[in-house]
Amino acid sequence: MEKLYRLGEAAKILGVSVSTLRRWDMEGRIRLVRTPGGQRRVPESEIKRLLHLREEK
Repeated sequence: MEKLYRLGEAAKILGVSVSTLRRWDMEGRIRLVRTPGGQRRVPESEIKRLLHLREEK
């Protein structure tokens, strides 16, 4: 199973705010997973994808 990160953890890794991750989710720019309790989690593959996109710029 793929590692899932809390929004705060992912935000720190990506260098953005938690609210930015929430906005990207609402805009469809990032794929987040919801826990059974409704909390958002960021799959490791999405973090790697976003870091790769940043490196290309």
